[in-house]
Amino acid sequence: MQDQNEYLYFLRRAFDGMLGVLDDLGDGLGNTRPPLPGANSVYAIAYHCAAVADYWTGHVIAGREVDRDRAAEFTATGHGKDLRRQVDDLFEQLQADLAAVTAASAPCNTPPADFEGPDRPLSVQGVQLHVLEELAQHHGQIQITRDLLKRGASS
Repeated sequence: MQDQNEYLYFLRRAFDGMLGVLDDLGDGLGNTRPPLPGANSVYAIAYHCAAVADYWTGHVIAGREVDRDRAAEFTATGHGKDLRRQVDDLFEQLQADLAAVTAASAPCNTPPADFEGPDRPLSVQGVQLHVLEELAQHHGQIQITRDLLKRGASS
């Protein structure tokens, strides 16, 4: 479906930007938290974004079971190359998840009340906009985190 391909194109751009920052920093700085209260590493933020896309698209839209530990996403560490492979696999899954839905369809599942989201039921398109919103916010967060880490590394 064309509209789903266009949607995945923009998700891919967001992930490519995040993973590009992780590549630029390398695993050492990519897994380092900047010296700010509650800050997360670039790796953890990108890992969280993969979990966001998987949960909201796979579970909420498509009804697929997704095992998610949201709290652990923010302390995740690992290798950028492995995360890139995980995201590539995720995109194959997302394509399958979205193959049979339309933007106006109702999602298969309602997100739990403790997850942030709008105060009204969402269509598939609404869920997709939420995922894109989260990825855009976190992409910016990753860029700021990169700048803080690079500034600290050069001091």
